[in-house]
Amino acid sequence: MAHRVDHEYDYLFKIVLIGDSGVGKSNILSRFTRNEFCLESKSTIGVEFATRTVQVEGKTVKAQIWDTAGQERYRAITSAYYRGAVGALLVYDITKRQTFDNVQRWLRELRDHADSNIVLMMTGNKSDLNHLRSVSEEDGHALAEKEGLSFLETSALEATNIEKAFQTILNEIYHIVSKKALAAQEAAASASIPGQGTTINVGDESGNTKTACCST
Repeated sequence: MAHRVDHEYDYLFKIVLIGDSGVGKSNILSRFTRNEFCLESKSTIGVEFATRTVQVEGKTVKAQIWDTAGQERYRAITSAYYRGAVGALLVYDITKRQTFDNVQRWLRELRDHADSNIVLMMTGNKSDLNHLRSVSEEDGHALAEKEGLSFLETSALEATNIEKAFQTILNEIYHIVSKKALAAQEAAASASIPGQGTTINVGDESGNTKTACCST
């Protein structure tokens, strides 16, 4: 979903949040889109989304962030929501090793259902709970490097790196989309260049140009 629009925004990018239930996806969403955090937030049922408009290199980009439920029983439902996504934030909880171990499973699912060019960032959430940490930042970096992903540790509670995570994704998506647009323009321009040996004279007064006209 990288649509070009002429009025309120220049681009609309769909980004999905994925990861196990309880890792903080909903609070990451609410922190980025509404600057809110709720300690009592309940598990997401199915899918919900929110939007926020930001500036990326002078262009107005509307980010449509989809929060997919992490519970196993909703996985069949949420797989449909990968369609059209141009970015994904894969979230685990630094205090729960199992959520980190499941990152590989989420990656497989993402690669099965999403576009192969999707921009992907992995984030270890709840960095404010450092005293309860069970996944080191080094482990996070190592896995991200192995899988070729961007990586940040975040805290939705303290609003740490939430803005940076989305800005990084949106910047990367914008660069991909603008490169594609530039390539398309160049292809269109080269297609309109006349073939070799064809000469087009516009307003040539030398007499080389044949003109169709009526003389009385």
